[in-house]
Amino acid sequence: MPENTSQISPTASRPTMQDYGISSDRKGLMDWSWAEEQLGKARNYWICTASADGTPDAAPVWAVWLEGALYFGIGARSRKARNFRHNPNNVIVHLESGDDVVIMRGAVTEMHDAALFVRIAKLYAEKYAFNPGEGDQTPEAAGFWAFKPASGLTWLEKDFPNTATRWAF
Repeated sequence: MPENTSQISPTASRPTMQDYGISSDRKGLMDWSWAEEQLGKARNYWICTASADGTPDAAPVWAVWLEGALYFGIGARSRKARNFRHNPNNVIVHLESGDDVVIMRGAVTEMHDAALFVRIAKLYAEKYAFNPGEGDQTPEAAGFWAFKPASGLTWLEKDFPNTATRWAF
């Protein structure tokens, strides 16, 4: 199994989107392997957060998908970091494409695993020609976080609503 794939197997079902004509039939549900491929190859990931008072924010980040989690670095004093500290369980990740849609909802935690950070830094360097682990950088100093999905949605716009799939982790 390639290193960036996970051992997780979320459950696929139909999303509840009233007024969109989504069938309850399982025919056309997407494969999780397709979603993982998109999560692995995306260049930019939109991170959506909420502040302590509920004010929404969205910003793109570079990230790598590894073993069922998305890893990325942000500034310790950035709006995202402040929002994570207030609302770590209310995070959405949306890939750039509106045609090949992947939306994940879940929670973030600050990274503290130095060995895992070495692996992630290597993947970052391969993907972005930037190594966040250069020198003696630690995951804490690099501002690295892990996002783990709890639920998600995927679909192909060209075949919506037939491909609309909800994921439960």
